[in-house]
Amino acid sequence: MSSLSFAVEFVPQEAYWQTTALGILAEKFGFDFVWITDHFNNRSVYVILSLLANYTNTIKLGPGVTNPYLINPIQTASTLMSLDNLSGGRAILGIGAGDKITLGHLGIERSKPLTAVRESVQIFRTLFDKGKIKGFEGKIFSVEKAKLAFDKTGELPIYIGAQGPKMLQLSGELGQGTLINASHPRDFKYAVPLIKKGAEKAGRTLTDVDIGAYASVSVAKKPEKATKAATPVVAFIVAGSPPVVLERHGISPESAQKVSGPLTKGDFPGAFGAVTEEMLESFCIRGTPDECLEKIKALEKIGITQFIFGSPIGPKKRQSMELASEGILPHFRE
Repeated sequence: MSSLSFAVEFVPQEAYWQTTALGILAEKFGFDFVWITDHFNNRSVYVILSLLANYTNTIKLGPGVTNPYLINPIQTASTLMSLDNLSGGRAILGIGAGDKITLGHLGIERSKPLTAVRESVQIFRTLFDKGKIKGFEGKIFSVEKAKLAFDKTGELPIYIGAQGPKMLQLSGELGQGTLINASHPRDFKYAVPLIKKGAEKAGRTLTDVDIGAYASVSVAKKPEKATKAATPVVAFIVAGSPPVVLERHGISPESAQKVSGPLTKGDFPGAFGAVTEEMLESFCIRGTPDECLEKIKALEKIGITQFIFGSPIGPKKRQSMELASEGILPHFRE
């Protein structure tokens, strides 16, 4: 039997009841985790997670991912432990460095991201384990003393969102899990050895880390509908990918510019029309359930232990989750 677990990601843009309904369905369809994206321009991640905690029973819930710059790690720890109380011990925490451009729009400097994430995890772990912290002095954060006025429910897993080599190693060193925004075997063949290196540095093994493929996925009965739903998401991925990632997939700067240029001008048809088959294959798992199944199996062979159905999920989220529930998940649970 496979040890692969399954998650689904929701972007809380719709009405609260819609995202809550999707979370209820995710549990019904057999998913193990729900990750809710954390962006200030969407509805509050923690309001959504609180609603899901009330309307679900077994599925694990968490922000995927938050960052240490917008909210102090002490407050994030308190919020997650409150969610853990509310959900009966089902909370999980995804933490990453945050998006540099988005933070810049808010006048926030993303200073020393590796150090900020490391110190945040140290603060989280101390509070989660002891319920209090005293005398922490870091390069980014310092805590004279802090003590929670409510009881903790137990160990709360911390997943580190990582893409670059140093953050991948840090996730292996400190995280219970790693969340990697990628969909192609090339990216995971690059990432897994770095996670292993970090784990070994801390006297751990790779089996101590839940390695999550936070993939862009589009599942549909008809491949062309899956591709149509995936194209806008892939356009934004291409535009936001650093040169080293584009180079890894053989995508030229000129091709990427044909997508990112129109996007910056708000020319969405132009940007989406410039998305190539090569880009779709590099940055999305798409197609029928059988087509997606084979690609997920390939990632599992590389070392993935959690697969996240990320945006867009498919042309219609409910139907796509049901297709995955019937045509993908059972193959890993027989």
